[in-house]
Amino acid sequence: MTDTYTRLVSKGVGRDVAKKLGLPQPALLRRYQPGQPLVNGPLLVVGSSEGADAIAAALLAWDLDVRRHAVPQEKLGGIVLVLDDLEKPGDLEEPVLRAAPSLRDLAPNGRVVTVSRVPDGGTPAAAAARQGVDGLLRSLAKELRAGATGNGILLAAGVSATAPGALGALRFFLSARSAFVDGQFVRVGSSDGKLPDDVDTPLSGKVAVVTGAARGIGAAIARTLHRDGATVVAVDIPAAGDHLAEVANEVRGTALQLDISRDDAGARIIDHAVGRHGRLDIVVHNAGITRDKLLVNMDHSRWSSVIDVNIAAQLRINDALLASEHFRSSPRIVSVASTSGIAGNRGQTNYAASKGGVMGMVRATAPLLARHGGSINAVAPGFIETEMTARIPFATREIARRLNSLQQGGRPQDVAEAIAFLASDAAGGISGEVLRVCGQNMVGA
Repeated sequence: MTDTYTRLVSKGVGRDVAKKLGLPQPALLRRYQPGQPLVNGPLLVVGSSEGADAIAAALLAWDLDVRRHAVPQEKLGGIVLVLDDLEKPGDLEEPVLRAAPSLRDLAPNGRVVTVSRVPDGGTPAAAAARQGVDGLLRSLAKELRAGATGNGILLAAGVSATAPGALGALRFFLSARSAFVDGQFVRVGSSDGKLPDDVDTPLSGKVAVVTGAARGIGAAIARTLHRDGATVVAVDIPAAGDHLAEVANEVRGTALQLDISRDDAGARIIDHAVGRHGRLDIVVHNAGITRDKLLVNMDHSRWSSVIDVNIAAQLRINDALLASEHFRSSPRIVSVASTSGIAGNRGQTNYAASKGGVMGMVRATAPLLARHGGSINAVAPGFIETEMTARIPFATREIARRLNSLQQGGRPQDVAEAIAFLASDAAGGISGEVLRVCGQNMVGA
């Protein structure tokens, strides 16, 4: 859907008028296109640890222009702030204040990425310093302008700053694939995973199933996975058959008309993928419904249908996947949750319960997939421009668009990019996580 306001105030007279009136001035976001540079300008790596040196060397190996010391007034594509050696809160001051002046030189759509350790374990002083990075990064992300974003990578104990998952997350956060991800952290829990040989087709040779693929976010996911090299099985209900066939033909995949709430849905998905394509590597649980009503007026039908489709169906399908010998080679599951499941939403108690359930399922399922070298994660979209949000009354829609640090709604492509990253082997060390795609919504955690 078109955000006319953002286009009007992004340049020229519209920008000047918005500035004079004190109106929001959302920037046009740089979104991923195959072949584009990873960042627009040099990267400044700040930090004195071995991890900082190793990250700088890895970025140089990607043929990027890397600085270890700022050059005054040089426009920067991004700043990587490596804080993986914090032992006490006082350790934050030197690297953070050393990086601070360079924020003025950050180019439009620039990137700030922190790399630090999880606060679990260690001394109270170390935990305090590491947890402090959370507040620091989320606050900084709200200070950035012109489409720039700030995100963080958390390293578990024993995981190096150049583990595949850490470098994979760093590439994602620096790239235009993360345009609508802001103020977020991903935890790299292990050294599993593998960086792709071809960064433009990281899913080459994989077979991916996408539920709810006939339109909207599901169709965008199918297109993005196909662009990244995967063979796609597009799944949706029979009533959406025509749209489903169009999407499947567009991505040169196959269509499976299926009600995912059927008890045998998991078996049918496996049989189709393996029978038609010889394997199954990735399952994206995108299908979902809403049946909104204030809880005082909620009935059995509205409640049960949302719970059954949005979470119970995923649990049944996952049971079939975990029991199948065909889902054993570094399998990936990515589920679509929602910020409603984090912050709540009026009139959506059933929907929020189902999406909160998705997050709980992801955390509990991660250890079950780890034994096969697999992972499961979720993305939680905020306000995304879809046919559904286009039906929201104008004033309500405009307010919802501006209630994030980027002051605009996201696109289905933004959700799809995050899913494609989490489905890749580069994210193999990331599991049980929920990544918000919300432009750093002003409500919720």
